[in-house]
Amino acid sequence: MNTTNAIRNDLRTKTLLGWLLLAGCATPTPFSFPTLDGSAPLVIAHRGASGYLPEQTLEAYQLAVDQGADALEMDLIATKDGKLIARHDPNLSYSTDVAQHPEFASRKRVDWLVDGEKQTGFFAHDFTLEEIKSLGAIATDAERPQQHNGKFRIATFAEILALAASQSAKLGRPLILYPETKNPTYHRELGLPLEAELLRELRAARLDAPSAPVFVQSFEPSSLRLLRQLGLSTKLVQLIDGDDYDFRTGTITYAPPFDRPYDWTRAGITKRFDSMVSREGLAEIKTYADGIGPWKPYLIPVQAQLDGAGNPTDLTGDGKISLSDAQTQRPTALLQDAHKLGLFVHPFTFRSEPRRLAQSYGGNPEAEYLQFYRLGIDGLFTDFPNTAAACS
Repeated sequence: MNTTNAIRNDLRTKTLLGWLLLAGCATPTPFSFPTLDGSAPLVIAHRGASGYLPEQTLEAYQLAVDQGADALEMDLIATKDGKLIARHDPNLSYSTDVAQHPEFASRKRVDWLVDGEKQTGFFAHDFTLEEIKSLGAIATDAERPQQHNGKFRIATFAEILALAASQSAKLGRPLILYPETKNPTYHRELGLPLEAELLRELRAARLDAPSAPVFVQSFEPSSLRLLRQLGLSTKLVQLIDGDDYDFRTGTITYAPPFDRPYDWTRAGITKRFDSMVSREGLAEIKTYADGIGPWKPYLIPVQAQLDGAGNPTDLTGDGKISLSDAQTQRPTALLQDAHKLGLFVHPFTFRSEPRRLAQSYGGNPEAEYLQFYRLGIDGLFTDFPNTAAACS
């Protein structure tokens, strides 16, 4: 176990009881973790503490640190002047108050293609960093707190690097950076490639080393391969997505743009994301990456209870079939297959709202964390770092 993991495990042990009292997680996992290296699973703050504050702002990342996160995750897209900012979507309409800025009204695009999907809105590549800094971040989920909308600015990757450095020094332990190259083919075709700028900023922060507390992720294999070709030596993570749940069969559905990596689509490759979780697919990933970030049902499928006619049962009585009507099924072999190849496994995304929990968990998010921790995952992406930290 390296020094970073030893420090983290020691801190986790010392603070576990306090976190349990705060979050109500009644059954902690043992301290002998069934992870790839025996270390405590990483709590990866997905876009910061995004369950509480507008995502991917410095305020959300600071809250995640305060809540005990091990890693800060961010999606990186490019501005018109090539600067990397933390936003999940190139379309700024989804997560900022850009529509409330009349000075930018003329920049609205209609039916603009992002990874083959038509979108209408305001796109980051039409704005300089200075202009984007005039926008306020907003909550992207109507069920989450709205009172902070417009108060916080969009963070740059450089600002997040600086925050992580200062908080690491304060805490006496390294905070892990977990950037994603978001829509990399899209950006490359705009003439705004992400990879070289990401490498430049990591090197400027002296974070390009195999031992650096950095995991770089992408859904597109070509982006990860390019980063290796450019000389990046940090850990790389292949993300594995899907479109939706088929609650009748307990399987994952696939529809564009969530059926396959977009670079595969552009190259005419017809394989889907599910090909990545086969043993052959994992072996291929091992040639260019260190771990995988699969959507949760690749590890623990969910299926609705079926009635006598074979139709899903509406257990919640809300008139629709959703995740809260589904039961968890027997875990797949994915985690064991990945671990056999030396690939770590960081599933996404864990959330606390009842509608986002399988019926098996009884509305208790801690029960979901505990099931996945006991399975042996090496870390997880969560919008609620405090709850995840309490149960690990």
